[in-house]
Order: sequence, then structure tokens, then C-alpha cells
Amino acid sequence: MKKVLHTKLNELQATAICGNDISSSCLYVSALTIMYAGQYAWISLLLVAVVLFLFRKIYGEVVGALPLNGGAYNVLLNTSSKRLASIAATLTVLSYMATAVISASEGMHYLHNIAPDINITISTIVILLLFTGLAILGIGESAIVAVIIFITHLTTLTLLVLACAWFIFMHGLDIFNLNWSLPITSGGIINALFLGFSAAMLGISGFESSANFVEEQEQGVFPKTLRNMWAIVSFFNPVIALLLICIIPLAQVGEHQESLLAHLGATTGGSWLAYLISIDAVLVLCGAVLTSFVGVSGLLNRMTLDRILPNYFLKQNKRGSNYRIIISFLILCISVLLVTKGDIVALAGVYTFSFLAVMGLFGIGNLLLKFKRKKLPRPEKARGIAVVVAVSLIITAFIGNVKLNVSSFYTFIEYLIPAYGFVAIMLNRSFLIKVLIEALEYFYKPLRKMVIFSNRYLLKMNLKIKSQEFVFFTKGDDVAIINKVMQYVQNNESTKKLKIVNINKDHDNNELLISDLKVLDRAYPEIDIEFIELEGVFGPEIIDQLSNEWNIPKNFMFIGSPGDRFSYRVSELGGVRLIM
Repeated sequence: MKKVLHTKLNELQATAICGNDISSSCLYVSALTIMYAGQYAWISLLLVAVVLFLFRKIYGEVVGALPLNGGAYNVLLNTSSKRLASIAATLTVLSYMATAVISASEGMHYLHNIAPDINITISTIVILLLFTGLAILGIGESAIVAVIIFITHLTTLTLLVLACAWFIFMHGLDIFNLNWSLPITSGGIINALFLGFSAAMLGISGFESSANFVEEQEQGVFPKTLRNMWAIVSFFNPVIALLLICIIPLAQVGEHQESLLAHLGATTGGSWLAYLISIDAVLVLCGAVLTSFVGVSGLLNRMTLDRILPNYFLKQNKRGSNYRIIISFLILCISVLLVTKGDIVALAGVYTFSFLAVMGLFGIGNLLLKFKRKKLPRPEKARGIAVVVAVSLIITAFIGNVKLNVSSFYTFIEYLIPAYGFVAIMLNRSFLIKVLIEALEYFYKPLRKMVIFSNRYLLKMNLKIKSQEFVFFTKGDDVAIINKVMQYVQNNESTKKLKIVNINKDHDNNELLISDLKVLDRAYPEIDIEFIELEGVFGPEIIDQLSNEWNIPKNFMFIGSPGDRFSYRVSELGGVRLIM
């Protein structure tokens, strides 16, 4: 299949696509945090900013070393097992699904305040359809819309902050003094900060999105998107919470929780500012829907290439969009919307726990990268203690959210089990087909003709699954590494065919390697090993040549972890996977 090339995203475009998701939190996270932390909400939000600062380097190190789409799935695939990586992928898809539905529904709730006659459910479906079409048109067109929404949102938030500052200058800090003197309702300052911090972690949902479409970004853009997202939420979220405490009596926060910023705008600037904030809320929440479609497209495409999902989803249109993935994701979102009847609380549970789990797994992936891929070049490094602290804080927030709403956690589990069940079936489909063949032969002997026909079809399917060949490029100097490769293929892949290739530029004698491979061939009788020795220099050109000649996708090719002297970045190898 011919690969469709498209323009890479610059810093503004990439930041806008993922930034609309994370910056939309400004519309609700302050109110949510105030409900639990009261007058100390801004401190809880500052703690969240610290967590995000730690994750900037965590993400920067991982994606700098492995600049491929997939986020947490990508790092775990290259440092652990495919099964653990698929759990991270399932959680990410659930997070995107919940994000798309919640954002579209909340956007229509804001619109309903302006136009009371609209039907929220129908309008939500229309929004999902609209952004499905935009995503199918291509990432370039999506980026244009995302940039417009992003700039409008930041301008609106800036106007709100300036209006609040002027209001305080004119009216003083009487309300702040009143709010600050109120008793704490959450059982002490520490508990209030803990609950507020747990709730405030919703304010960084979307930070993981940029890692899922890094291949569509220009070189060097990814770390800038992390910096920009961190700066936006680290400024606006604590500042807006502090301004709310200075201007709005805490007793009024609950009754205006769903549109607190609009109420703040009406108080400080009048009805025109409240109206502008409502319009902005509709736009930026729709922008978060777009982020979900772009992010899930990159992730599911990568999963399909790795045979976790059927090859059916690889089909692209003329603009290079995986339209079957996008349409399937739309169907999933609409079905979830209809099944839950737009219950935001139920979906919020899936949303919160999914993205917290994804960030935690990403941190674990960073530690595995440090341990298993020490020699892999990376532009920056996060200190091990900082990673441990960051993951610990994510676990703390996860526990805090369970404490805040245990029913939402159960809802999350109800969605996770069937979602991962489908992925588990795909990972073990060869074994399941074999079991089904034996079951048919045992239970349906009277229907012999039907069984023979079914078994032929199943055997053909199983043969196709197992016939996919894998390639490992070896330097030829370490049989222990090749043994680990054999173990990985045996434990993680359905295929049982492996080409071991040695690119020999110095005409070295490989008799010892050939002898070792004969031993491994006897040790792994279920894996068909083929040794190939080629002259040349290992690099992108020879990978392209062999991939085309053998009809083997590059993500089915493995290399050991390269060192600092390696001539190429991993991203230049076209998706070749690190296995040792």
C-alpha cells in the first residue's frame, strides 16, 4: 500500500490540537476543585502544575528516544510485553472515547444556555459527525480549525483575567477576606488539599494527546507542545481559582458549578463577557472532540500495524486519513452516548481513571526505558527520583478519585473489562481458532460437511495469521540477545516465522553465529528460523529495500537497543521496533 505523505504540523498547530483538550479544563476544574478544597483550591491547582512539570521531562525523554505514535502503548511495547502495552492502549482509547462524548455533550449544554430550544442529545451527535468529517479530511484541515479555536479560547481567558483584575482593583478584597476566614468543610487543610488535588487532576487530562500523533509533527515540535500546555494550565487554572475566591462568595459556587466562569464573567464584565465565555466554551469543548479523533487515529493505526486490531482499519483515503478508524470511533462514541443517555457522571468516571492510569503507565514505561534501554540516545532525561515522585502522585490522585466517587470507579471497570476483552481476543486469536476447530470436530460430528467447511475457513485464517514473517537485525556477536528475541516472539506474537539478518559490511566470519542459531532452532522447534547474511551498511535504505522486497511491514522488524554512536534516530527507521 502506497504511503500518503502530508505536511507536518508546526508548533502552533500541534499545540492547538492537544491544547484545546487540556485548556478546556479551565472551564470546569476551578469550580470542581473549590467544591473540595474551598479557599485552598488554588494551592491544589499549583500542586497539579508541579506534577505536570515533572511529566514534561518524562514524556520528553520517552518520545525523544522513541518518536513514534502511540504514547504509553509505544513505550511499553518497546520496553515490556505486547499484553501490557495493549492494556495502556485500551485505557487510552477509553479516555479518548469519554473525552469526545463528554466534551461534545458539555459543549451542547453551554449552547443550550444560549439557545434553549436545541435538543442536547441530537446536537451532541451532530457535533460528533461534524468533527468526524473534519478528521477524515485530514490533519492539516483539522489543525486550521484547532488553531482558530485555540487562539479564541486563550484570548477569552485573558479578557476574563483582566476583567477580574480590574474588578478587584475597583472593589477591593472584602470577599476574599470573607472566603478565607470560612471554616474548612473537608476535615482539615491536609485532607482538603488532598481531595482538591485529586479532583484538580482533571485539569491536565489531554496532556498525553501530543504523544499519540508525534509522527505528524515537525522535528523538535513535540517538547514545545509539552512546554506550552504546561504553561497554559499552570497559569490559568490557579489564577482563575484565586480570582474566583476574591470575587465570588464560596456559597455561590455550588449553584453556578456548571457555568461558573460565565457567572464570573457576568459579575466582572457584564452580560457581554458571560455570553463570550459561553460561546468560547462551546468552541473549545468541540476542539477537545477534535483532539480525541486525531489522537485515537494515530494510536489505533499503530495498534493495527502491530496486529492488535484487524488489518481492515489500515485503509487510507487520498488525504492520508485512516477513515475506517475514525468512522468506527464515531460509532463507538454515539453508542456510548445513547447507552449512557448522556450521563456525564458515569462517563467522567471512565475519563478520569483512564487518563490517570495512562499517565501512571507512561511513568512506569519511562523507568523501564531507563533500565532496559540505557544506551538508547534521547534529547533529555528525567531523573529517576522525579519519575518515582510523579508516578506516586498519580497513584495518590487515583486513590483520591476512588474516595471521591467509588461508583465512578466501578463504571470505569465495567467499560475496561469488555474493551480489553476484545483486544485480548485479537492477541490470542490463533490459540482461540485452534480451540474452536477442535471443539467443532468434537461436538458436531453428525454435521460433518458443515464442520469440514468451517474448519477449512478457520485453518485458512489461522495459517494467514501465522504466516506473517518477522525480521531481527543482528550484529552477530551476542547469542544471548537472539535468545531473548526468540522468547519475545514466542510469548508475544502469533507468528512462528523469523528471519535473522546480519548486515555484514566487513566480511566477518559468521560460522559461530550460524552454529549458535542451529542450537536455538532445536531449542525453539515451533519457530521457523531463517538466517540471511547480506553485504552493505545497516540503515533506513536497506530497511526500505528489504521491507518492499519481502513484503514485511517495518513494524514487524526488530533491532537491539542502539547506542550513542548509532548513525540514525529511531524515528528515521520507519517504525522498526526495539526488542532488547
